[in-house]
Amino acid sequence: MRKIAVYGKGGIGKSTTTQNTVAALAEMGKKVMVVGCDPKADSTRLLLGGLAQKTVLDTLREEGEDVELDDVLKPGFLGTLCTESGGPEPGVGCAGRGIITSINLLEQLGAYAPTQELDYTFYDVLGDVVCGGFAMPIREGKAQEIYIVCSGEMMAMYAANNICKGIVKFAEAGGVRLGGLICNSRNTDREDELIIELARKLGTQMIHFVPRHNDVQRAEINKKTCIEWNPECSQADQYRALARKIDANKMLVIPTPIAIEELEALLMEFGLAA
Repeated sequence: MRKIAVYGKGGIGKSTTTQNTVAALAEMGKKVMVVGCDPKADSTRLLLGGLAQKTVLDTLREEGEDVELDDVLKPGFLGTLCTESGGPEPGVGCAGRGIITSINLLEQLGAYAPTQELDYTFYDVLGDVVCGGFAMPIREGKAQEIYIVCSGEMMAMYAANNICKGIVKFAEAGGVRLGGLICNSRNTDREDELIIELARKLGTQMIHFVPRHNDVQRAEINKKTCIEWNPECSQADQYRALARKIDANKMLVIPTPIAIEELEALLMEFGLAA
């Protein structure tokens, strides 16, 4: 089983990218589990047809320790398995704790057991590596491969570089590696060239460029991934291409983060400075 975590700046499209990629992998016949690691609990919505899934933390709060796997792991599109970590009550405690509690519970309940016959587990992780809880998938070796969703915008690239610093920190202890950058396009100038060059500087690859298209929003309004909503649309083919590239990817590296000055110089080089 391959264990993959998807990171990136908040609002960059991690959950959308993850769910559409997982749908494409499921269409290829892969058995995939998605572990939502965001307190908003929106990492599995499109795979579940909009169902507001009860989170692991909410289930534990309401039912105590007597929890079965079926209580927190729900079947989604084409046999995907979906769970949401959840978070504490607003203003109380650390949201990262939900990830720790959720992954530990899933392990105890046998979600990762060989009998599940999983090909992939995907962790959809909130924003940047902001605290120890959110770093858990890479800190404790829960994830083996990291993919960073970014765009040609300054703060998205800044977050990608910071995440690479976190990967370096835990690479030796946990064995985690970077699989590449996924450019979720915002239609900035020379965006594909810019992210290819950023990837080169980080010692990795731009594994796929996902063009911006309104079909993504149309599918989300219908509470579905692009592949389920309209299998013939061009955006569905983009996610199929991304899924195939991840499935075949052998380029797993310890990245080489760059200084902020070098990042700014890269933006200047591509004519994006104000």
